Amino acid sequence: MNQKALFIIFGGTGDLAYRKLYPALFNLYEKGYLKEDFAVIGTARRPWSNDHYHEVVMSAIEDAGRDSGRTNDDLPRKFANHFYYQSHNVDDVDHYVALRKLADELDEKYQLEGNRIFYLAMAPRFFGTIAGHLKDQQLLTDGDGFNRLIIEKPFGRDYPSAKELNDSISGSFKEEQIFRIDHYLGKEPIQSIAGLRFGNALFNSLWNKEHIDNIQITLAESLGVEERAGYYETAGAMRDMVQNHIMQIVSLLTMERPDVFDPSHLREKKIEAVENIQMYSKEEVDQNFVRGQYGEDEFKTQLAYRDEEGTDDNSQIETFVAGKLITHNPSLDGVPIYIRTGKRLTKKSTQVNIVFKNNDKNIFSDNPDEKLETNVLTMHIEPDQGFTLEFNTKTGNQGYKLSPVHLRYRKTAAEKARIPDAYEGLIRDALAGDKTNFAHWHEVAQAWKIMDVVRNTWDAETPDFPNYVSGSMGPQAADDLLTRDGREWVFNPRK
Repeated sequence: MNQKALFIIFGGTGDLAYRKLYPALFNLYEKGYLKEDFAVIGTARRPWSNDHYHEVVMSAIEDAGRDSGRTNDDLPRKFANHFYYQSHNVDDVDHYVALRKLADELDEKYQLEGNRIFYLAMAPRFFGTIAGHLKDQQLLTDGDGFNRLIIEKPFGRDYPSAKELNDSISGSFKEEQIFRIDHYLGKEPIQSIAGLRFGNALFNSLWNKEHIDNIQITLAESLGVEERAGYYETAGAMRDMVQNHIMQIVSLLTMERPDVFDPSHLREKKIEAVENIQMYSKEEVDQNFVRGQYGEDEFKTQLAYRDEEGTDDNSQIETFVAGKLITHNPSLDGVPIYIRTGKRLTKKSTQVNIVFKNNDKNIFSDNPDEKLETNVLTMHIEPDQGFTLEFNTKTGNQGYKLSPVHLRYRKTAAEKARIPDAYEGLIRDALAGDKTNFAHWHEVAQAWKIMDVVRNTWDAETPDFPNYVSGSMGPQAADDLLTRDGREWVFNPRK
């Protein structure tokens, strides 16, 4: 389905626009979802010309590898000719007047029917200013056309700042017009969670507190902070990964089954799921959350976090978080969700492990204390994509001894190549007005409230950093978190 719209990208000269937005828009153009009735205005402080902007856009396509194997060599230039640049100061009212004039001209030239998407690829501190001027200077169209605002994380630093930020944009845009991007929600394996749970009678019937012992979520990165040290010093793993990506995954794993799978019903169940995560006291935070910061590796070839360029020599920011959340959603009431994320870990892997209860007596063993191996369903998010189901079966040896086997499904390289990039899919959804894979304000707000308790507890204490070796799976306390519950992490690449 072809969609016509004017995109106005604030931060059009930035890294996000170059690496993600321009290649994603080109993919939509190449596939025919955008045809000739669209236009893009890029705005930023730099004094670029339209011709220079076109070269930048084509370079972004080339660097992203989106033009390899194309039979039509003119396509990137045809695409780039839909782009227009305007030097812009977000605080200057006159610049919005000029922007409105250009937008109106392009609306008429391309017959866009007043459809506008405003993409704020800038620091959140500018969101309120831009949204206010868009309304005051009448860049929001009337009539049958749509006006939609796409904003990026981080959405605040805590609940008060997030609420202030939300209030600043809600004066110009209604909640149904605001599309909060969490690129994890654009990943096809994350979107498949609902299909796995509610599209299969086998898992739908087992997805409850009677059968699930615990849920584990791991977002492990083998790299350090790299060039993001400046950002990381103000964010840390909690704000960068837990409050948004992990909490969104938690909501999809623990929500109740919606009556209808559409954006409104899904949003209702996700909000309910996050609101049913137990709020901790300070004492409970100390018992259920662990933080860490990486030091050198055992061979002293990797820098400790505090020695990375751009970090404080005495930095107390965490590069690792592990925690235990408790859901009180009815079907999973009391089931613990163990989460962890960190940098400089043993291996890059994002995965979810559903650990089923193992209470059955082992009738196949003469030893009354010998337990059956636990059944585990693993969802592989990245770099692998697919599923693994671990179950027990008879081995080929004499007698009747059971051993665990793995039923595996992995997407091939060709299958993964056909999956739209997260930003491509999310921009397509925003064009269609489909908010299924976007975060609602109530989800964001409740996630901040839960994590603020942890953050405030940590900020009142001085951590003993660094407390884990680069190349390990984090501090010992993360393992102890499960050990004292009689459990262990399923994903352990050093085992």
